[in-house]
Amino acid sequence: DTNTFASASLDRSIKVWGLGSAVPHYTLEGHERGVNCVDYYPSGDKPYILSGADDRTVKIWDYQTKSIVHSLEGHTHNVCAVMFHPKLPLIASASEDGTVRLWQSTTYRAETTLNYGMERAWALAAAKDSNKLAMGFDEGCVVVELGSDDPVASMDATGKIVWARNNEIKTAKVSGLASDDIPDGDRLPVLPRDLGSCELYPQMLKHNCNGRFVAVCGDGEFIIYTAQALRNKAFGQALDFVWSGQGTGDYAIRESTTHLKIFKNFKEGASIRPATASADGLFGGHMLGVKGGDSAVLFYDWDSGEFVRKIDVAPKEIYWSDAGNLVLIACEDSAYVLSYNAQVTQTAIQMGNVSPEDGIDGSFDLMYEIPENITSGKWVGDCFIYCNNAGRLNYSVGGQIQTLQHLDTSAAGTTQHTILGYLAKEDRVFLIDKTLAVTSYKIMLAVLQYQTAVMRGDFDSANQLLPAIPETEYTTVARFLESQGFKEEAMAVTTDPDHRFDLALELGHIDVAHEILDNTPDEDKDSIETMAKWKRLSDAALKVSDFDLCESASIASNDFPGLLLMYSATGNLHGMEKLAKAAAEGGKTNVAFLASLLIGDVEACAEILISGSRLPEAAFFARTYLPSRLDEIVALWKDDLSKTSESAANALASPTSNPDKFPDHAVALQVEQMFMAQRDSTKETGIPSSDYPTAKDDLDLDLIELIKSRQAQIVDEDDPAKVDAEIVLGGADAQAAQAALQ
Repeated sequence: DTNTFASASLDRSIKVWGLGSAVPHYTLEGHERGVNCVDYYPSGDKPYILSGADDRTVKIWDYQTKSIVHSLEGHTHNVCAVMFHPKLPLIASASEDGTVRLWQSTTYRAETTLNYGMERAWALAAAKDSNKLAMGFDEGCVVVELGSDDPVASMDATGKIVWARNNEIKTAKVSGLASDDIPDGDRLPVLPRDLGSCELYPQMLKHNCNGRFVAVCGDGEFIIYTAQALRNKAFGQALDFVWSGQGTGDYAIRESTTHLKIFKNFKEGASIRPATASADGLFGGHMLGVKGGDSAVLFYDWDSGEFVRKIDVAPKEIYWSDAGNLVLIACEDSAYVLSYNAQVTQTAIQMGNVSPEDGIDGSFDLMYEIPENITSGKWVGDCFIYCNNAGRLNYSVGGQIQTLQHLDTSAAGTTQHTILGYLAKEDRVFLIDKTLAVTSYKIMLAVLQYQTAVMRGDFDSANQLLPAIPETEYTTVARFLESQGFKEEAMAVTTDPDHRFDLALELGHIDVAHEILDNTPDEDKDSIETMAKWKRLSDAALKVSDFDLCESASIASNDFPGLLLMYSATGNLHGMEKLAKAAAEGGKTNVAFLASLLIGDVEACAEILISGSRLPEAAFFARTYLPSRLDEIVALWKDDLSKTSESAANALASPTSNPDKFPDHAVALQVEQMFMAQRDSTKETGIPSSDYPTAKDDLDLDLIELIKSRQAQIVDEDDPAKVDAEIVLGGADAQAAQAALQ
């Protein structure tokens, strides 16, 4: 009632008031000293008020009967703050003795005492939808998380979920909800139905193997209910409860750290005193697992209670496959998959060949390790689907891990999801998060079965399963085949052109890779990805000396440096001419310049430098290779330089304005004419490489000095035209000069 409130007073009383009256409705008396704090029970199902006083006690009142329900004692100083936890069945009390005590709100048993050495405790607060509790002390605040906020839920083989929210048990059907209209990972429209209220606070809830019964365990007790109507089937005291992997009413309980009991069809059977210093937990399944205090797990046979094997690992959870031939032991940082040999075990038990220390040799064999912190999982055949602590939904087949989905994580980066189960009819795995939201992801059963058959080496079965797999899943199958080294089969199966192209290159099928690229859609032909593929194809073709394919792939990918290398190595003059033009148009001026230089097109080289505003370089290039354009380029350089420094521009010299600075300029022009004539005469035919042995020495000739010395030997000094003709057209030295220019 929002119009009613309670007050605490140092007169040792609690008064309940209404907003419409200045007179209290009634007074609660029972504390021996002043009352410091009060709190109402958060829900309306119990008419309780909580109070703390200077008499060092906490009292629970029934405000309908005006009586004390229970008195909690244990503090050694004044109680300053009390509260009912809004989510958990806990009472918290803070005292000037520096402690915060937690009490079970149904049994009123003291759970724990928190003391952080921060002097007196004054205040308490709790978040409504979390397990966190805040405490205020003289010297600061502390926030703790109480227990685990993992969902208490279970799903049977038909898709029926049962979960607990506090003491309330609810159920819902998820089969058929995950339609194609709901994307993977979206919350399913679950319609919960109330099953009833549990007599204890559930810390564990689990269906039996056929889904007919559900067990609830908590507060040192267990209750077995019918799954349909929540009718009580059995109950008792237990620290732990686990179901057997077989039998409707077969289960085991841990009564203490030294004593276990096995029940067959709800009737007490064998008692076990485990061969360990302390039995700290139980694990169900096809064999009874006992967590030992010595970082080991001990397996026992359900029927006889015989000790089967001890595995020296510290498990968090154990998962058995439906067939009972595989078991996964999940530890803190890793998980181990073992095969279980039931025939060897049963034969040894029948023959009495069971060692009290080692159990049965050969009952378990290690198959592989999964280096992950697994938080929940489910076997589907020989495939294990699991969530890890990093928030990834994965599955493992024969030790090969495939990631299905990256899930949402907490602020600390840990997973918030728990796997409920897998429905083969819908090819879906169902998960529940800490807010009890149910989601699902599609995992084709046929794909899992195919991958399992491949891991077993049973390719006949795998080929029979392939037609049952939708083509949309073929690429997933192909990537799995590739991971197992079956790349030829993967290339035949995959429907992803990118994947098929990668496989074709790896296998050396460059013709297949070429065909794939030729069939690239027009809208993707100029994409960066396609260009990169052509480049990879050209490299692959070059490795096998397929020069035609290498050239076409390099042209398609605009691999100008690659073409430059190939054309220069093969002496392809016409290819080099096309490359120079294409590179210039493509903005690759460095390649265009070098290609033009290699074919002797010095005019194009000069134009490239001029168009790129590299006028100083153009001037020096013309001084060496193209003296006929030196005046023109120097003039351009002067005009450009004068914009920043007039004096620097005036310092530049040219053959026309400063002929004394260029004493051999006239001879250089003659060399240029010889070069141009020789280049034009061999442009169509080229120069055979067979001439290299005789021509290589001519590359070191100093042409200007050669012409000058030849001029000095001409007798008829009065006929310059004859001199020029002799130099350009005749003479052995002139032929050598022309050969050198080649």
